Amino acid sequence: MEDASPPFQDPAFSRDDARQHDELLPQVVVLLAISPGATLSWRLTADTQLRVSGAQIWLTRVRSPYDHWLAPGNELRLLRGERIWVTVEGDRPARLALTSALPRQRGWLGRCLARWASLDFDVFAPRLR
Repeated sequence: MEDASPPFQDPAFSRDDARQHDELLPQVVVLLAISPGATLSWRLTADTQLRVSGAQIWLTRVRSPYDHWLAPGNELRLLRGERIWVTVEGDRPARLALTSALPRQRGWLGRCLARWASLDFDVFAPRLR
């Protein structure tokens, strides 16, 4: 071990940056293939980085007034709780890689608070009578 080289240290990248971007946490990667003409819809259960390959896709977010056309190689950051629809543009299938951090174990109170937050209550909205 005396002849081992020291670990690589990038001065432009610190551990605080890695924590901010969830790079130190274990990750879950889900790979999907979408056929031309098919539309997939789902609700995200974690913050997710979506990467496209194969063919261009058309992505719609439920709370966004904008649609996204993502070419192969493009990435998009999606937030937990978002509902999205994905359709392939063209006649070739598209492949999606959905990468998210492995969820941390929470106690009973943490699970209850997370569930309450996922119900999307707006506690500051005026009450209608």
